[in-house]
Amino acid sequence: MTSLPARTALRTVAIAACLPYITLKTAWLAGSHVGIPDDSVLLDHRALMAVANGGSVLMDGAVVVLALLLTRPWGLRVPAWLLALPMWTATGLLLPIMTGYPAQLLVLALGGDGGGAAASGRPFLHEWVFGVVYGGFILQGLSLGALFVLYARDRWGHLWRGTLDDLPASPTAPALRAAAVAASLLALAPGTMHVLWAVGSTAGLSADRAAGRDSGFHVLEAVYALWVAATAAGVLLLAFRRSALPLRVPLALAWGGSGATACWGGWLCLASLSPAGEAAERATPGMVLTYAVQMLVGSLVVTLGAYFLAERAAGTRGAPA
Repeated sequence: MTSLPARTALRTVAIAACLPYITLKTAWLAGSHVGIPDDSVLLDHRALMAVANGGSVLMDGAVVVLALLLTRPWGLRVPAWLLALPMWTATGLLLPIMTGYPAQLLVLALGGDGGGAAASGRPFLHEWVFGVVYGGFILQGLSLGALFVLYARDRWGHLWRGTLDDLPASPTAPALRAAAVAASLLALAPGTMHVLWAVGSTAGLSADRAAGRDSGFHVLEAVYALWVAATAAGVLLLAFRRSALPLRVPLALAWGGSGATACWGGWLCLASLSPAGEAAERATPGMVLTYAVQMLVGSLVVTLGAYFLAERAAGTRGAPA
């Protein structure tokens, strides 16, 4: 078992990494414009910005609670669903940032065109804000992810021992296969759209979004497509089991992929439904449909994964699945 000092250090990093973001958002709620240019589009809708900032402070505060839960003795007594759902959400929201932001910086260093402005050409935030916020998110993801792996290994490690070939026959296998195929076919829609947007197509994009594309946009769309692919790969491997891969590999793909796909689909869908902005700035029906379907795909896959683990837990206890 990993030593207590190591877990304490990871907890400290996770909590400390939340402070810059919470401090910045709290300052904005208090009326400060630190990090916001005077003509930023964010200042056009102050009430909406206040609601968004308040909600994001609560979400980052939940990371602090999770860090404590994963390292304190009472955390082992928390019902599985009460931990898994917020942890899956945190994983889903953080993974595209952890993979996308470094990739954006790399592409920018190699000569890509930078962003930092809204699609309309007006400034959004000062550049240093992105570094502070996303840097904090990456530290949160690494430390919180490590804590969760250690916690899950201690509490549920027996559920992912062995390989896919070792899994026993299951009476629900046909249903799992059918649901996995359905989820994968649904995933083709958002996956295809993200690939098209990543390679330069403007199909389905709003006029304002199409005009504001830069290298960062293309990188992020490619990242979204990769996580959709990871979702489909994970659930298909679990369903068909024709591999000598360790069981933890498809479980990790399904967990991370479904979280990134569903949570960012939900976040983008919510943002796209905002009535603020000019007609050219609002999301098109194609964008909304893409985000809604990927939210559905991710939710379906995590549900299938939860059922798979529940059945496996029942089997390891000797109870009927």
